[in-house]
Amino acid sequence: MKYEHLKKIRVVISLIVITLVTLSFVDFSGYSAENISGKVLFLQFIPSFLQFLTIGGIISSGFIIVIIFTLLIGRVYCSSVCPLGILQDVFTWFATRTKKKKRRYKSEKPHNKLRYSILIISVILFFTGSILGLSLLDPYSNYGRIAANIFYPIVIFTNNVVSYIFELFGNYSVYPLELRKVKIAVSLFSLTVLGIVFYMSFKYGRLFCNTVCPVGSFLGFLSKFSLFKIQIDEENCRSCGACEKVCKANCIDSETKEVDFSRCVSCFNCFQVCPTDGLKYTYKFSFHRKKGNETDNSKREFFKNSTLFFVALTSISKASEKIKVYVENKIKPDRHFPIAPPGAGSIEQFNDRCTACHLCVSACPTQVLQPSFLEYGLSGMLQPRMNNKKGFCNFECNVCSEVCPNGAIMPITLEKKKVTQIGIAKFIHDNCVVVTEGTDCGACSEHCPTKAVKMVPEGKLRIPKVTGNICIGCGACEYACPTIPNKAIYVDGNPVHKKALLPKSDSEEQKVNIKEDFPF
Repeated sequence: MKYEHLKKIRVVISLIVITLVTLSFVDFSGYSAENISGKVLFLQFIPSFLQFLTIGGIISSGFIIVIIFTLLIGRVYCSSVCPLGILQDVFTWFATRTKKKKRRYKSEKPHNKLRYSILIISVILFFTGSILGLSLLDPYSNYGRIAANIFYPIVIFTNNVVSYIFELFGNYSVYPLELRKVKIAVSLFSLTVLGIVFYMSFKYGRLFCNTVCPVGSFLGFLSKFSLFKIQIDEENCRSCGACEKVCKANCIDSETKEVDFSRCVSCFNCFQVCPTDGLKYTYKFSFHRKKGNETDNSKREFFKNSTLFFVALTSISKASEKIKVYVENKIKPDRHFPIAPPGAGSIEQFNDRCTACHLCVSACPTQVLQPSFLEYGLSGMLQPRMNNKKGFCNFECNVCSEVCPNGAIMPITLEKKKVTQIGIAKFIHDNCVVVTEGTDCGACSEHCPTKAVKMVPEGKLRIPKVTGNICIGCGACEYACPTIPNKAIYVDGNPVHKKALLPKSDSEEQKVNIKEDFPF
C-alpha cells in the first residue's frame, strides 16, 4: 500500500501543530507566546489573511500557501494545520476507543446549502465592514478561545494543586499562580463551542468542518479544482466498503465508487485500510464523467458567490497601596469608550481586524487584557479590552503587539508605546480617600510611570491632579486606587489613539532663577 505512510505523516504533523499552538495559549511563563506562536500560527488561514491586508509582505502570506497547497493536493490544512480540526480528530479518536461497537461511518449527502449559506453570510458581513461572522466561526479563533478560557484555567488550577502538595513536603520549587477571572458569558461561549465541536465530532466525524466552518467551506470549494485528488480505481476496487467505514468526512461512496473531494479533509485513513490498492492520489479531476449533458449547476452558482468572497478579501486593508477604606463611595466612573490595547490604532480599526482568538489575553503578563463580551458592541463581541480593575499595562511591555497573528494589534516599539495615548485618566474628587477618609494616599501618583498624576496640596492633605496631555492611559493609577466600590481615578478610552507629550524632567520643573539670591 504505497500511500499508507501519508496518514502517519499527517498524525505526526498534527500532534506537533496542536501541541505548539496550545502551548502558545497555556504556557504561563510567556515563552511560547513570544517565541513560538509567530512561527506556528503563520499558516492559520483567517489570521494570516487579515494580517496580509494590514501589513502585507511574506510574513503574512501563510494563507496564500494554504490556497496553493489546496489547489495542488486538497484540504491538508483542515487535517494537519487547523487546531480545531485536529481537536476534532482527537475527539474522534477517543470515540473509536470508548464505544463498545467499532465506529463505522457511512456516505452521507453533502449539506451544501447550509455550508455555502454560512460562508456567504460571513463574506457579506465582512464585505459590509463587520468581522463578526469570521470572528465567531474562524476555527483558529474558536480554538484560541477554548484554550485561553478553558484549558488555561485548568493548567493554572493543576499547577496550584501541585504547588500545594509540594509545599506540604517542604518543596517550594513550584509556585502558585493567580487564576485570571473571565466573564461568565465569555467562558460559557467558549464552553458551548467546545461542547458543540465535541458532540459533532464524537457523533458525526468532521461534520462541523463541512457545514459550519467558513474556512472549510471555502477550501472545500477550491479543492474541487485540485490537481491531485483521492479517487477510487474501478479496476482494483471491490466495493468492500472498508474505506467508507473509516471516512470521517462521510465523503466516500463505495457503491458508486465516488469521492466527494470537496468534503475530503485529507486524513488518509482510507489509504490505510484499503486491501486492494483501490484508492489513488491521481493527477486527474475524476475517473467518472457526467452522464449525457448533465451539468453541475452548484459549481457555477458558487463560483458567482466566491467572486464576492475575493472582493471582500480586498475590501479591508481594516499594585495597589494597602490603605483600608471604611467609607464606600457612590459616584460611578463615566466611561465613554472601552480601552483598546496599544498598537490597535483605534477602536474601529481594532474591531475590523480582531477575530478574538485571545492569544494576547493569554500572553499579557499583567492580565490587564481581558475578553470583553459586548463592551465594544455586537460587532466587537469577545474582543480583548483593557480592564484596569484586573491589572495595568506595563510601561516596559509590548508583548501583545508581538504575538497578535491578525495585525489587529500592530507591532509597536517600546519607545513609541511609551507615548501612545490609549486613554486618559479621569479623577473623581469626591470618591478619593483623601476626601472620604480625611487621610493621605497617593497610590495613583506613585504608580504613574509618566507622572501624569501628581499630588497637590488640599488643606493639610495632598490630593491627585491629572495632567491629561502626558497621560498614556496605562491604568496603573486605576489599578492602584484602593477606593470601593468605585475607583476615584479611572481611564476613559480614546476612540482613536493619540500621541502623548513627553513628561517634563525634574530639572525642567525645578529651574532656579539665577538672578535671585540662592534660597539658603
